[in-house]
Amino acid sequence: MEDIQLLEAIEKYLSGEMSAQERSNFEALRKKTSEIDQMVVEHTLFLQQIEWYAQRKNFNQQSQNTFNKLLAEGEWTANDEQSTQFKIIQLWSKYKKVTAIAASVGGFIALFTSFLVMYLSPSLNGTQLMQLSKAVEVIKKNQQVQGHILNDVKTKIPENAKLISGGSGFLIDIKGFIITNAHVLKGNSAIVINSKGQELKANIVYADITSDIALLEIKDEDFKQPKSIPYTIRKKISDLGEEIFTLGYPRNDNDIVYGKGYLSALTGFNGDSGTYQIQIGANPGNSGAPIFNNQAELIGIISTRQRQTEGVAFAVKASKIIDVIESLKEKESTKDIAIKLPKSSVISNSARKAQLDRIKDYMYSIRSFN
Repeated sequence: MEDIQLLEAIEKYLSGEMSAQERSNFEALRKKTSEIDQMVVEHTLFLQQIEWYAQRKNFNQQSQNTFNKLLAEGEWTANDEQSTQFKIIQLWSKYKKVTAIAASVGGFIALFTSFLVMYLSPSLNGTQLMQLSKAVEVIKKNQQVQGHILNDVKTKIPENAKLISGGSGFLIDIKGFIITNAHVLKGNSAIVINSKGQELKANIVYADITSDIALLEIKDEDFKQPKSIPYTIRKKISDLGEEIFTLGYPRNDNDIVYGKGYLSALTGFNGDSGTYQIQIGANPGNSGAPIFNNQAELIGIISTRQRQTEGVAFAVKASKIIDVIESLKEKESTKDIAIKLPKSSVISNSARKAQLDRIKDYMYSIRSFN
């Protein structure tokens, strides 16, 4: 649709000139396309500003006409002007506090209006993207469910700890090193839960907000080290349209969820070269979940989704994991950490069900707390 035609359609929509069917079709298009929704919001605000300006202009014109009429008819004299000025000074002295309050209220309204503009128009403050970490309320609810299922098993989260956030993660080294998104770890401590619902203590080794990658290390005597990791990390850029799948914990800690889709763009939001755009269902709790191709090669980590477009999500490219591991060797505090990444995928030729059966035991739900 051409820009002029689109603006005409928005004008008809806002003025109520569309038929019921046209309006229904346009609202469906608006819901599906965030750019069009943004244009509608901006145009609505623009029209409101135009109407306000016209009303103010009209009031000023009427005031001027009245004044000129009084002046022409001799109803207004110099004495009246001086008297009026005196009265205005008196009124100002009497009501200056009220005027100040009114000005403050006006300023508040202006700020509130600005907030609404930013809230309703996502591109103005970057809220077109939604991080997929899990909310505290959801974690607490899932914790209660898990306690009931496991006969009120004692949690390894300290008694007075405050839950902050959660998400998903996956093993990259048999010694217990787990990768997740940095925004999943909003607290300063964490535990991880395996596919059997077992809680394990973990240390936050590294977290980088820029790359949105974090590294955890399981430090728990109950952790049973696996012999090997069945998948590998793909270093090369993946192919456009490639089929993908994921395993994560968007629901509760005992319920791992499988999702599938395809790679829809080789860059992420606004052309970000460090991420992919993927077409897949993603919900809060999916942050940190791995993205695999058909050969069970890890190609990315789910991090965000687009708010107003169904199924559009973004994943940090797997090559960033390798960059992070290399950077750890250069830091004094982490240079002694030896991480051995899996070199090959032993399930590359397996059917999907067999791949899932092998991979799920290396996936973890994560809870972050202070």
